[in-house]
Amino acid sequence: MEKPSVTVDIILFTITGETLKVLLVKRRIEPFRNMWALPGGFVGMNETLDQAARRELQEETGVKEHYLEQLYTFGNPERDPRGRVITVSYFALINSKDLKLKADTDVIEAKWFPINQLPELAFDHKNILDYALERLRYKLEYTTVAFQLLPQKFTLTELQKTYEIIFNKSLDKRNFRKKILSLGLIEETQETTKGAHRPAKLYSFTKEHKQLENFIKS
Repeated sequence: MEKPSVTVDIILFTITGETLKVLLVKRRIEPFRNMWALPGGFVGMNETLDQAARRELQEETGVKEHYLEQLYTFGNPERDPRGRVITVSYFALINSKDLKLKADTDVIEAKWFPINQLPELAFDHKNILDYALERLRYKLEYTTVAFQLLPQKFTLTELQKTYEIIFNKSLDKRNFRKKILSLGLIEETQETTKGAHRPAKLYSFTKEHKQLENFIKS
């Protein structure tokens, strides 16, 4: 009896120029040759799903993620013209300052696209991407996942802007800061921004949050 194959697909988000972007690769081989798709590939016989996701992301794009989380399993029998293929999706977040793309021989090109200016995608990757964006916005309500997109030291304005970009809407400054500070996840660094504008306080994650972050990455 024919058995289904298993793949992993990775949705990698970043923010550049006040725009939420996702990383896509242009396929070199059939099916969907020369079309844009999510980074990903088949799971090896001797690797876990997490290992496969990290390997594929690095091989196809050169990116070593800072945050990677299993998202959902997509198993429509018609999703892949090659046969029965089940894919396990992951979403990853990376700070824009850590971006160093390097396309692998399996793909023609790796490129960042604004989330609202996407090309036609191969397979069912548009559905996977839509689900990942929905989950990302939902997780902002109860986790610190957005902090993965920030530098080690940041202003409250930068933090709020990150939330606004992902939610695609403006947030009340006073209410946002009150809520964020009440969570106890950030602390003042005694440093301020430098430049022509009025200095702003710089914040960093608390020790407790850093421990949680390291646990997530491990």
